[in-house]
Amino acid sequence: MTDTMLTKREIPSFGKYTLITGIVLILLGMTGIILPAILALGTALFFGWLLLTAGIVWALHTFRYSPKNFLDWLKPFLLILCGCLIIFYPLTGIAAVSLLLAIYLMMDAFGSFSLAKAIHPGKGWGWMTFNGVTSLILAFLFLISGPVTSIWLIGIYIGISLFFDGFVLVTIGWKLKKAEQHGE
Repeated sequence: MTDTMLTKREIPSFGKYTLITGIVLILLGMTGIILPAILALGTALFFGWLLLTAGIVWALHTFRYSPKNFLDWLKPFLLILCGCLIIFYPLTGIAAVSLLLAIYLMMDAFGSFSLAKAIHPGKGWGWMTFNGVTSLILAFLFLISGPVTSIWLIGIYIGISLFFDGFVLVTIGWKLKKAEQHGE
């Protein structure tokens, strides 16, 4: 047994939470596939609000600890500016968010590969590998489509990614639950 494999103690909780998380991700993914423009817009607005909030928090920190240093104000200014631009111009922000989503999907793919390695040779490692390949393909599609990608395509890609994440987690959770019941 390697350091990265799940322990027998972790498997029951992994299965229970995996099923719940998987079901939620499947529902979110289906929503994104059915209403892709809303998911893409929501993603851009969420990201914009995150940047704005981070900028305000950073500005408060700068005000308290270094209010006179111009360079210390640069980061909160840029965070607030980028957040506001995405919030007030979300369609333009979606193009920027698409590049970030490509990076996210690549990280998600490598995370899936890592989890597949951690549960190998246990049940479900192949499904997690499949999920990683799916995320890698979606990341590649984001990169080749560039910023001119239509708003619906971004929503569909996010929806597909969430759906497959959820499907794989439900499958693994179900297999772990069955294995636990049979004492495997």
